[in-house]
Amino acid sequence: MRTVLLCCLMLFALPAAAQVYTYIDADGNRVFTDKPRSGNAERVELAPSNSMPATQTPVAPTVISSPPEPAQRYNLLRILVPQPDATIRDSAGNLIVSVNSDPGLYPQHNYRLILDGAQVGETGTSPVFPLANIDRGTHQLAVEIIDSQGRIIERTPSQPFHMLRISLAQKRNINPCKREEYGVRPECPLKDKPVEKNDIPFVPFF
Repeated sequence: MRTVLLCCLMLFALPAAAQVYTYIDADGNRVFTDKPRSGNAERVELAPSNSMPATQTPVAPTVISSPPEPAQRYNLLRILVPQPDATIRDSAGNLIVSVNSDPGLYPQHNYRLILDGAQVGETGTSPVFPLANIDRGTHQLAVEIIDSQGRIIERTPSQPFHMLRISLAQKRNINPCKREEYGVRPECPLKDKPVEKNDIPFVPFF
């Protein structure tokens, strides 16, 4: 009996595609085998297998996102005035800085002027920056283009310029004041106008 039960278990363990045969051996026991046997071996018809294919975990399709839009870049950004290493002569230390970019400024971009490492004036779309009362000496200028979040898009290298603040007396020495220029040129105030004989009022004597 055990032999028959063991053979049945082996029978179920055989692959579905295998052929199974049975016969009675010399001791009267029923034997199951996958090898055909001449004589009294009979073929056993197997029931279809109930096994199911292994479940595969569905794989989400790979979504290829489109590449981000290229950043808005500029081919050229430079300071037109003053030129690098220029010498500016102004008694009040005034200077007008002008910049240029190619292409022109994109929407929501602004220019920012940097003087000696610090921002001067307000950011804006105007390429002209008027500066006043700049100290005598050498200074460094740079200009940046920034976006609406304050991120730097482009920046020029720092370039030097030299401010010479000439006094009024020095300007008079370079270009002496003429009579008609007193009260007109800042270095020619009326109080410094020389008195001529024609300017002395006539006082009659009695």
